[in-house]
Amino acid sequence: MVDFWKTKRLVIIGGAGFMGSRVVDRIAAASAEVFVPNTKDYNLADGSAVKRLFQDARPDLVINAAALVGRIGSNPGRFLYENLMMGAQRLEEAGHADVRTFVAIGTICAYPKFTSVPFKERYL
Repeated sequence: MVDFWKTKRLVIIGGAGFMGSRVVDRIAAASAEVFVPNTKDYNLADGSAVKRLFQDARPDLVINAAALVGRIGSNPGRFLYENLMMGAQRLEEAGHADVRTFVAIGTICAYPKFTSVPFKERYL
C-alpha cells in the first residue's frame, strides 16, 4: 500500500482541521506527499480560488475534509447548505482538473442544548 501513495499527488482540503489533520497524519505515515491548502492562499468558499487550487496542485487524489462548523445554538440547516455547496463546487472543479479519485467526508450534527444521556435521535 505504501507504493500506492508514493505515486500520487494528494490534496487534503481541510487537512488542518479536526478530522483532516488525522487523515494527513495517517497518510503521511505511509510516505505520501500531501498538500494541505490553507485559507490564506485559497479561500475555499470562492470558486475561482478552488479552481486555482486544482490548477496549482494538479492532484491525482483529493480528500475533502473541510467543513463549516458551529456550536450549540447555530443553524445546522445553514451549515448543511453551505457545506453541500462548497463540496459540490470542489467536486466540479476536480472533474475539470481530471482528478481520478475524490473522497468527500461530510457530516452535520444537530443536538439540543440540554438533553438526557444517552441521547437518542428521536429527541431531535
